[in-house]
Amino acid sequence: MKTNSVTPADLVASVLALPPLARTRDGAIATVEQEKIVGWLRSAGVTTFLYGGIANFFNIAVSDYATTLDAIEAMAGPKEWVIPSIGPDFGKAMDQIKILRGRDFPSAMLLPLQMVSRAGVATGLRRLSDAFGRPLMVFFKSADYVAPRDLGQLIKDGVLCCVEYGIGGSTDTAEPFLAELLDTTGSAASIIDGAGERTIVDHARFGLVGYTTGSGVLAPHLSMALLAAVKKGDLAEAARLREFFLEHEALRLKYGQIPVLHDAVRLSGIADTGPLGPLFANVTDESALRDIAAAARKLKAESEASVRKAA
Repeated sequence: MKTNSVTPADLVASVLALPPLARTRDGAIATVEQEKIVGWLRSAGVTTFLYGGIANFFNIAVSDYATTLDAIEAMAGPKEWVIPSIGPDFGKAMDQIKILRGRDFPSAMLLPLQMVSRAGVATGLRRLSDAFGRPLMVFFKSADYVAPRDLGQLIKDGVLCCVEYGIGGSTDTAEPFLAELLDTTGSAASIIDGAGERTIVDHARFGLVGYTTGSGVLAPHLSMALLAAVKKGDLAEAARLREFFLEHEALRLKYGQIPVLHDAVRLSGIADTGPLGPLFANVTDESALRDIAAAARKLKAESEASVRKAA
């Protein structure tokens, strides 16, 4: 597993895949099934695995955190990067940091939390990083979460190694928050797109290259090809590849981004992801499940077909 400090090059070496965490019926980590997910991603050259909201790190008990870290670390190859998440609340995050301090993970991602203040988030990140002794990553989906000027300062001070910008779906092509963030940091090197294939082509016009992907867990070969196109500046090709993901992404927006992807991995035949809970639930509506299964299988098949075409 990668253990050295995070650099901007690490953020674009691979898509940052967001795999679900496979569970048995009694809630234990289904190691064999999880290895199937990791192996499928690895077959496409994915080297970065971020276990966050889709893996339901929101609801992992602190008492189970060390065991969970053991499991995800054990599946990593020597050059692969595993990013665990902490929080979302400060107290839980600080308890998790105490566990992480004795491990070799070079960073961790703070999950977003509602009912916070922008200045409070900046202070909390600084305190968590100080306790960890290493820079953190932060993900947010709202402009109200943290101020661009504070993010810029946190990057400059080494508190953050990465900002995952998850604000997507806006009709404002000017992206004022992103523009201010880039103006504050002076570079997109430490900023990645956190809304995946839906938004990376638009955000690439601002200089963003790296991105996290949920749907790319189903189609990692296509997702890695999209990343390669963005890195080359071929946004026309990136836009073409994005089209493969939009049907599944629309279902995630309709039925829930976390439950849909969790069940899509199972329905596509990649691995049996099992139950999603607690505080989340698997999709049960039969019509929705049919739509999810069809879209997931189609997306996975397109990824497999892209490999055959390249051979």
